[in-house]
Amino acid sequence: MSKQTKVRRLTANDIRARKGDDPIVALTSYHAHTARIIDPFVDFILVGDSLGMVMHGYETTIPVTVDMMVLQGRAVMRGASESLVVVDLPFGSYEESREQAFRTAARVMKETGCGAIKLEGGARMADTIGFLVERGIPVMGHVGLTPQSFNTIGGFKVQGRDPAAADSIRDDAKAVTDAGAFAVVVEAVVEPLARSITDAITVPTIGIGASPACDGQILVLEDMLGLSDWTPKFVQTFGNLSTHIEGAVRDYADAVKSGAFPSMDHVYKPKT
Repeated sequence: MSKQTKVRRLTANDIRARKGDDPIVALTSYHAHTARIIDPFVDFILVGDSLGMVMHGYETTIPVTVDMMVLQGRAVMRGASESLVVVDLPFGSYEESREQAFRTAARVMKETGCGAIKLEGGARMADTIGFLVERGIPVMGHVGLTPQSFNTIGGFKVQGRDPAAADSIRDDAKAVTDAGAFAVVVEAVVEPLARSITDAITVPTIGIGASPACDGQILVLEDMLGLSDWTPKFVQTFGNLSTHIEGAVRDYADAVKSGAFPSMDHVYKPKT
């Protein structure tokens, strides 16, 4: 019997080493089955707190809890075997202090088995990021549009249009990098800013609505597939599965109502 070769799962260091190399491909996932489907095609999977909006119908990510992130993180780890799995720390679980952030991040990593966590915020979170990295927790940063700050930034809008705002976001990315983040998500910023951030920092930038100027790209899977009720203007879609699902459900309903639903007698018929 031949011995199967086990594929090594990618790590945070593998992603860091991709700076300026082949573009990094990433998607979100919250389920074992979608993780299994996308795993061969992506470098890392983000279990994003966007699950609050995508799975639970919340208007923002604010209501998401650590328990929710742990539950879905476990599911994704069961489905993915090759990609690095990164789990978001939800709002209110890390901002109070670096000690709080460590307790939350350690719990998430221990209970899910993920390879890294992600948290939002630039310079104000640099000390926390450094604290986590020094204690063995790989951290992915997130600057630009930070959805957990929805109530203070005034909605899901493109960031960095004026020079002062652009300088602030660029400084945030540098601070996160200097603190030890292995990669930085750059969300919803204008292309010149995304390009300058990518050139200015030594770790990969992962764009979402930030142009092809970044070292890689990430999208919310349901947005990319056309399954979301609402998608930001800066997010590109690559499918329209909602139409296919509606059609399949309609065909199923018609089959049931018309009596044309297949018989299952062969399943339940006793063996003779």
